[in-house]
Amino acid sequence: QVQLVESGGGLVQAGGSLRLSCTASGTIFSINAMGWYRQAPGKQRELHATITKDGNTNYADSVKGRFTISRDNAKNTVYLQMSSLKPEDTAVYYCYARLARGRWTNWDDYWGQGTQVTVSS
Repeated sequence: QVQLVESGGGLVQAGGSLRLSCTASGTIFSINAMGWYRQAPGKQRELHATITKDGNTNYADSVKGRFTISRDNAKNTVYLQMSSLKPEDTAVYYCYARLARGRWTNWDDYWGQGTQVTVSS
């Protein structure tokens, strides 16, 4: 069993900051990529930040320069520091991890339950 638990969402005013965390737990052999998706009402889920095990990052243009993704491999945790937040950043934020549960098992994607981020104007 693998579980991803997010925390840190909430309500913030435009221009403010929030930090999201997501920790993977359970039977985990290795974690490759981790990242964050978000889904706004009526829209498709959008990948906006990823980080590899070696720390290489990638961002969607909509968040580049405002969001920073990082991870602590020892804690199986990924973070998302969000700054200069805009009302259009309002969404449910989901973390994911591509991981293997054993040395000879496949790499599979696991998801958190989501955390709401609301940015007021």
